[in-house]
Amino acid sequence: MPRTILHLDLDAFFCSVEETQNPSLRGKPFAVGGKPDERGVVASCSYAARALGIRSAMPMSRAVRLCKDLIIVPGRHNLYREYSERVMEKLRNLTPHVEQISIDEAFLDISEISHSPQRLALDLQTAIRTELDLPSSIGIASNKLVAKIATEVGKKSNKKKNEPPFGLTIVPAGEEAKFLAPLPADMLWGVGPKTSARLTELGIHTIGDIANWPEKELANLFGENGRDLWRHAQGIDNRPIVTEYETKSVSQETTFNVDVRDEKTLEKTLHEQARDVARQLRKSDLAGKTVKLKIRWSDFTTITRQVTLPTSTDNEDEIYRSAVKLMKAVRKPNQPVRLIGVGVSGIGAPVRQLSLWDVGSEKSRKLQEVVDQLQEKYGKDVIHKGES
Repeated sequence: MPRTILHLDLDAFFCSVEETQNPSLRGKPFAVGGKPDERGVVASCSYAARALGIRSAMPMSRAVRLCKDLIIVPGRHNLYREYSERVMEKLRNLTPHVEQISIDEAFLDISEISHSPQRLALDLQTAIRTELDLPSSIGIASNKLVAKIATEVGKKSNKKKNEPPFGLTIVPAGEEAKFLAPLPADMLWGVGPKTSARLTELGIHTIGDIANWPEKELANLFGENGRDLWRHAQGIDNRPIVTEYETKSVSQETTFNVDVRDEKTLEKTLHEQARDVARQLRKSDLAGKTVKLKIRWSDFTTITRQVTLPTSTDNEDEIYRSAVKLMKAVRKPNQPVRLIGVGVSGIGAPVRQLSLWDVGSEKSRKLQEVVDQLQEKYGKDVIHKGES
């Protein structure tokens, strides 16, 4: 039996959440992101701003040139996470087969739900709108690939001036290739700018054009990716819904508004990042063996360095000391830094074999757990270490 996969995308999510807090923003060109004079970028923009050519990931300085009256709203990511969790909870109340792929997107396997897919989708959109005041678009098909593309098609074909599309597109089982055929080739997963340019050179412009090429020839031209292109163009995608992912790394990074030369400022930033990484590890009951430093100079050159520890850790001081040592090994005195970040990989469950000599470190860890709980409840600044 064919599956029934629903893909949900929360339209202009960050902006939509901001509109719930400040309804006067509705219908106006505004963007969530950083300041234009501080290397800010557009994280999300309203549909009124999109009509003026503003797009996500665009430098805010360029966005302001396109619209001098653009309203800039600083991001509130804790608020966005809270709204995202409320939406995901609604989805999991429908079915346990939910794969969240980003803060504002998810796949659901609704094959076992008795309601008609269209009725279920409309009810879901209505509930999210009435209870959370958020717009959404939905695509439904027999697999994840076609369901996601169906969402994109619905958003494009249901455009309203300065308003969210509330798209809903359903692709009946067996009609996947027919649905995909007239769409531009670059809507297919696996077709990036380079592949798109090469396909154009070959006279391939639509997904149907890809489907009509012999699979072997595409494999000769693009390697294994060519086989995937051919299968995807036929509407074939057998990937399951994945409800849990293994954590492979935890990281934090900071892009400075102005290049930083002061070593104390860099060390303070690394300490804050190490604290946040360690807290995430402890919260998930994980630890890692490899500490990684990422650093970007003022000319945009980016390097990474890493060190593997003797044992796994979730301790912020150990992560911090390793990161500082890596920084001092690669940075020249007074060298300006644009971005710096700390990460931990080689992740697994922490090993705690307590010996007589480890009592002090175990007490330290318990203290860290208490601090974590206090900061979780009252904010990061409620308690912090003193400096000697």
